[in-house]
Formats: sequence, C-alpha cells, structure tokens
Amino acid sequence: MTMEIEIREIRSADNAAVENVIRSCLIEFGANHEGTAWADPNLGRFSEIYNLPGTKYWVAVDKEGKVLAGVGIGKLPGLDDICELQKMYCLMEARGTGVSHQLMDIALKYAKQFYQCCYLETLENMAAAQKFYEKWGFKRVYEPIAETGHFSCDVRYIKDL
Repeated sequence: MTMEIEIREIRSADNAAVENVIRSCLIEFGANHEGTAWADPNLGRFSEIYNLPGTKYWVAVDKEGKVLAGVGIGKLPGLDDICELQKMYCLMEARGTGVSHQLMDIALKYAKQFYQCCYLETLENMAAAQKFYEKWGFKRVYEPIAETGHFSCDVRYIKDL
C-alpha cells in the first residue's frame, strides 16, 4: 500500500502532533512509563531541540496535513562521532506504506554528514521495529554506549555510516 505523503523538517506547529504520535505508539507497546521517551521533558519541543548542527527531526505528513510519523538524529552526550536515531515512531495507519523507509533514508543520509556511526535504543517487544533496523544494517549491541536516560530500553543497535 502506498500513501501520498510529504516528508519535511519539523515546524513548531507540528510539536503537539509529534508528541501525540509518540505517546500513542508508546501506549500501544506498553511503554508509557519512566525510562522511555514517555518521560522525556522535551517531547513537545522538538522544533526547538533539533536545531543545532548535527541534529534534525523530520515528519511524514499526509495530504490533509496530519503527522503520521517522525524521526530524529541527535547528539549523544560525550561522543562526537556517534549520533543517535531518536524518536522514530509511526502511527499504525502508516505502517507498511514505505513511510518509515523514507524517513530512515533521509535521517541516515543526514547523519553521515556529521557522524561515523548511528546508535539507537528500542524495546524487546517492538519486534517489527527490530527487523526494520536490521534490514537497514544496524547490528545489535548488548550494552548502552551512552547515557540516554532511557533505562527501560532493553535492546540497542549501532550502524556504521
């Protein structure tokens, strides 16, 4: 199934919609608790947070203007050559449409301009997401490489860029 979407950088008007996408997905996977993006104090401020060199957040928007998905590239504390794939969430209605592939492609091309590797954290019960990351060449690692604050995330991946 294909879907007519636009992928663009986040705007301040998108902040609440992105927060809603993320919270909806976290509820769906039982991750609406401390130690996940659920408790991130910046969840509704992405247009302000992702505005430094080496950081960016993109949204996928349908023809009616509804935010369906998003992904960010962010810095990791204390590491200059490794970025983090952050807050990649996709509403159920957009899954299987290629939207996530488009977002990942844009994010990794951007990250490659600034970093050597890309790291991510996810949850064990997000099996489809893990398969998706593995298709993109991410390799599982068993220890966190930085302090992200997401102590409930029990699955980690890294990819050379």
